[in-house]
Amino acid sequence: MDLNAWFEKGLTKDEYIASMTRNKEEMVSIYNQFSLKVEDHAKLDVLTSKGLRAIVLTEDWCGDAMLNNPVLLRIAEAAGMEVRFVLRDQNLELMDQYLTNGTSRAIPIFIFIDQDGNEVGVWGPRAPEMQAMVEKGRSALPDKEAPDFQEKQLALYKRLGHAYQTDTGIWQTVADSITKVLFK
Repeated sequence: MDLNAWFEKGLTKDEYIASMTRNKEEMVSIYNQFSLKVEDHAKLDVLTSKGLRAIVLTEDWCGDAMLNNPVLLRIAEAAGMEVRFVLRDQNLELMDQYLTNGTSRAIPIFIFIDQDGNEVGVWGPRAPEMQAMVEKGRSALPDKEAPDFQEKQLALYKRLGHAYQTDTGIWQTVADSITKVLFK
């Protein structure tokens, strides 16, 4: 299936949000609170004439999607970009074309396409700075066989989730990372 067909198959923002059963309030909260800087709006406005679109490989249970998807939506609004959401677990044929490190079905993945369905950029699943933060947290965890591993891993994910939902600096870091891909 070509990328235009995947785009057409995807859910609109409203359809995706309506279908969410996990992280819905958190994602909508980030969306409602996040706004791009004035200079970002001016920069992204240049893209409106290009007619770019985005396919988002995602799932509502994913903490990274909870953070990244609303930031992308704000960027898309400023760039006049239509966005469609494709659920990873129901669309492995597409997901397997965008594996992280060639092996991982990590999400979200943003596939930017032109009007002809040509891929013009791919982003995800995390901004490099966010990846470094997650790796640092994971490196402090005990060995997986340790009796307190699950407890400490859960606490790490809880801390990350809280930061994702409240740290406006993280939101801007994600926006900067996504925007770089659009201007390559």
